[in-house]
Amino acid sequence: MRKRVLLLAATLTTGLLTALPATTAAAAPSRLSGDFNGDGYLDVALSASGHNVGNAQVAGAVVVLYGSSSGLSAAKRTLITQNSAGVPGTAETGDLFGASLAAGDLDGDGYSDLVVGAGGESIGDRDGVGSATILWGGKSGLSGGASVPQPADLTEWGGFGRGIAIADFDGDGRLDLTLTGQTHTRLYRGPFTRSGTPAAHTRVGELGTTDATFAGDLDHDGAAERFYPFLVDGDEGGDVVYFTWNGTRQAMKRLPKADGTTGSVADIDGDGYGDVVLGDASDPTSAKKSGHKGGQITVWYGGPNGPDPAQTPTVIHQDTAGVPGTGETDDLFGSSVGTGDINGDGYADVAVGAPGEDLGAFRDAGSVTVLFGSASGLTTKGAKSWTQDTKGVPGGSETGDGFGQSVRLVDIDKDHKADLVTGAGRENGYGAVTVLRGGAAGLTATSAKFIGARDVSVAGNGNFAWAIAQ
Repeated sequence: MRKRVLLLAATLTTGLLTALPATTAAAAPSRLSGDFNGDGYLDVALSASGHNVGNAQVAGAVVVLYGSSSGLSAAKRTLITQNSAGVPGTAETGDLFGASLAAGDLDGDGYSDLVVGAGGESIGDRDGVGSATILWGGKSGLSGGASVPQPADLTEWGGFGRGIAIADFDGDGRLDLTLTGQTHTRLYRGPFTRSGTPAAHTRVGELGTTDATFAGDLDHDGAAERFYPFLVDGDEGGDVVYFTWNGTRQAMKRLPKADGTTGSVADIDGDGYGDVVLGDASDPTSAKKSGHKGGQITVWYGGPNGPDPAQTPTVIHQDTAGVPGTGETDDLFGSSVGTGDINGDGYADVAVGAPGEDLGAFRDAGSVTVLFGSASGLTTKGAKSWTQDTKGVPGGSETGDGFGQSVRLVDIDKDHKADLVTGAGRENGYGAVTVLRGGAAGLTATSAKFIGARDVSVAGNGNFAWAIAQ
């Protein structure tokens, strides 16, 4: 693969590229988070933050691939920019619209919506302050939108909206939203009106610099915990804090021994409580004593009071017995993590991206390792590494592909087994996504699909599939 910058004076400024079948008038929407057209199949929203909109380079776009019984295809898609009908704002150079994504039904109409971060958005004379936009779901998929209320005190280059998570944080049955970017983190309570107005919103003032967030229910009380991993002086492995609902307010808790900057929550050991999977992809250095060469993940197991901070977590890296490969400098194992039940056994499994993995002479070609959940927790039994050289996987490994840069485990075809969706952010210079189907024996390359940036009309350098909606 050659790294190129392609400048196109494109006219891809409209929204719907392919007409989608609307759900029938009698059919109620599915109310599934991630089902934008309500047909009962989960859809996949992918970043294309490097997409050129006319002469606006790197203005950004979102590509939505709609699920079906046969999975995903490039034919059934939507490409949305800030110039699409009903979407607020204007596509401008460097906006990075679509760099971060999260899905959920914010207005309570039964159709999942999509929150889109534009970390490079400039407002007035404040460059790069960042913004977030809600794209509304409906019978024909995503269309139109509203701006999330913008904090007035954002500073230049703050990148607000780089981190997005949607869940019910207070157990009232309505989905809430949290946004973060460097030193400003905010909580928005649902429901939202179609003008983008939440029931309430407040600043989370107890955090330092953070660009990431994720959420999930750890203690099985119906109110999701929200995590904010961030780097601090004296703890270069990351400081992990989370907020939990105690019945009257949000209380902050810490995992002082935890490290990592990416994460996901799922029930790995089948005990009914969510477990925290953290990715710590950076190599140990003189300033960072923790971690493992090439990267690692840790699992902190939940319980009625959340994860016990005194527990000994499960630690897995490429030098752990049973894990394919070897830990090497800059593998970036754990830079992306995804959770879901691939084989339908009732235990959540984990996909771990290592986009810096070298394969033979091909540097940074990338890989994804799949680990399985069990009653005793995450295990290396049956672990398998997938690359673009694995038999049946479309394409071939090339220098700089970055296969595994983003990973999600999601049941696209409604067979009750999670499928792997993974991005190769530099494939052919523009990016691509690969889908592998889940099955009783784990992932399979049978009917695997490869969709490149140009297959979905992404222009410019694309950065396609650098992020996949949570």
